[in-house]
Amino acid sequence: MRFPSETPPPGAAEDWAGDWAGNQERLVPVDRLRSWMDGQGLGRGPLQHPVALQGGTQNILLRFVRDGRSYVLRRPPPNPYLDGDKTIQREIRVLGALADTDVPHARLVAACLDREPLGSAFYLMEAVDGFAATRGMPDLHAGDADVQHAMGLEIVDALARLQAVDPAAVGLDGFGRPEGFLERQASRWLRQLDSYDQYAGWDGRRDLAAAERLAAWLDAHLPRDFRPAVVHGDFHVGNLLFSHDGAALLAIVDWELATIGDPLIDLGCLLATWTDPDGSHPGCLPVEPWLGFPTEAELVERYAALTGRDMTHYNWFVVLACFKLGILQEGSYARACGGLADMGVARWMHETSINLFQRALGRIQELP
Repeated sequence: MRFPSETPPPGAAEDWAGDWAGNQERLVPVDRLRSWMDGQGLGRGPLQHPVALQGGTQNILLRFVRDGRSYVLRRPPPNPYLDGDKTIQREIRVLGALADTDVPHARLVAACLDREPLGSAFYLMEAVDGFAATRGMPDLHAGDADVQHAMGLEIVDALARLQAVDPAAVGLDGFGRPEGFLERQASRWLRQLDSYDQYAGWDGRRDLAAAERLAAWLDAHLPRDFRPAVVHGDFHVGNLLFSHDGAALLAIVDWELATIGDPLIDLGCLLATWTDPDGSHPGCLPVEPWLGFPTEAELVERYAALTGRDMTHYNWFVVLACFKLGILQEGSYARACGGLADMGVARWMHETSINLFQRALGRIQELP
């Protein structure tokens, strides 16, 4: 749950075959990538104008131009703490399945499941000329409350389009396990938190002491029935790209947690990270200035109208999202305590985890 950013490599030239921040060739062997693209018929000549994109904490994103066409390459890091190839393969499958739908996303161009060219599975997708609101907004969006309100409605509209996709019709049979999906959630994320004990020096458990209480509440208030749909798994404003010219949502990005399950999971994630009406954002993704974005009530009302889904238990999904995202964020801090991640960023993520847990506790205390 990190924010997209762009950091051009120092001295980027016509082709980035030289040293890029000391480890470019290790991350993306340029000659091998170019040869693979030759074999796929994807342009000719050098790979130009490279830009490193940070759209998540686990994968490498590189935008470049070849033969007049822009691409974004996505691959696992050299030493993923999970099976990076499996994650990339799942992303390839879901993006391929969405190709003929009206779900806004970066279109899949080509994929390679063979580890030989780059040392891992990878894929190329279309470059989307949009912006993430968490990285700052153009003057049009930053200064117009009506544009911001329309952006918020666009978010719910895109989510409704995703949830209207029939998984079987687009070839996603077996992509997830909807049976018992909700029943598994609390225990699954508690196990994730427990796994951080492997990192020597991790001291975050005392700050997340509410984990057992939140898990018990989730199990005790479990919704029982749902219609399975495609779930993005990390649906929040930081993973959305908007048009520079208006409120249109151009793409949902970062599909590494996608599955088949209860689609209210995505609404819960959106609301768990949504800024409060007064403009504060404890545990949320900062979007500034916050002038006219819809309230939570407006988002829920529009979602219900578009999808026809029962909103009786939507607060359960907000609590679950805070619980899950807090634990996911804590993973970076745990790894940093073990010397495997940058501590500066990790401390910020640890504070975010604490805030998310507090947000969840506050929500269950307000419920009847």
